Amino acid sequence: MEEKKKRIEIIDALRGFAIALMVIHHALYNLAVFLDAPWWLYRNPVFNTLQVFFIGLFIVISGISSRFSRGNVERGSIVIVIAVLITYVTVRMEMPIYFGILHLLGFLMIFYGVTRKFWDNIPRKIVPFIYIALTVVSALARVYLSPSSDNPIISDLLSVLGWYQPGFVNFDKQVILPWIFVFLFGTWAGEYIREGRFPVRFYEMKVPFFPAVGRHALLVYVLHQPILYGITMGIAYYISRT
Repeated sequence: MEEKKKRIEIIDALRGFAIALMVIHHALYNLAVFLDAPWWLYRNPVFNTLQVFFIGLFIVISGISSRFSRGNVERGSIVIVIAVLITYVTVRMEMPIYFGILHLLGFLMIFYGVTRKFWDNIPRKIVPFIYIALTVVSALARVYLSPSSDNPIISDLLSVLGWYQPGFVNFDKQVILPWIFVFLFGTWAGEYIREGRFPVRFYEMKVPFFPAVGRHALLVYVLHQPILYGITMGIAYYISRT
């Protein structure tokens, strides 16, 4: 089954659901930062958990989709270019995003495109256990290890990997560990989906609204924050005039 012949609507729906949660999360952030809304709207146990969920879901779906593409390096390069433009704009706004979700996804697509043969050579029956174990180990390593360096290049690399260093300011704190193994888990699942091994209902399920959002996830991600920012500034201006 090839994605070009027939899109799998539930995959688009899950991607759309994840991006919708991300938009809501950023809207709450804007309310807290620019309109002095209570910080608990943005930072609370519910949304802290949901943030991990929708980022993980987004990355797994990206890994699944990468199984349907033979041009992951090209796709990843396009995403990286857009991510660099976002970095340029956010630096000018003094809210720098040096390594956000698009930087991460672009890197993962390119990484997988370059190393795909290596991962494909691992026996499929043991692959998920390897990825889950590496996800847990790398997550624990981020908690219990504290590597550091005075070298600015190594320091920035450690921050991007998952060990934030003093002085590294990043308004969208995405990191490579443990998400790289979550992405690879998605590529493993994606192979079974591509081969049609999931239940028939998985391929035929119809979902309202979210598939349309998922099919345009990149566009929604690029545009949502400027739109939210404009709305927030409009509200702030209105409040200041009343």
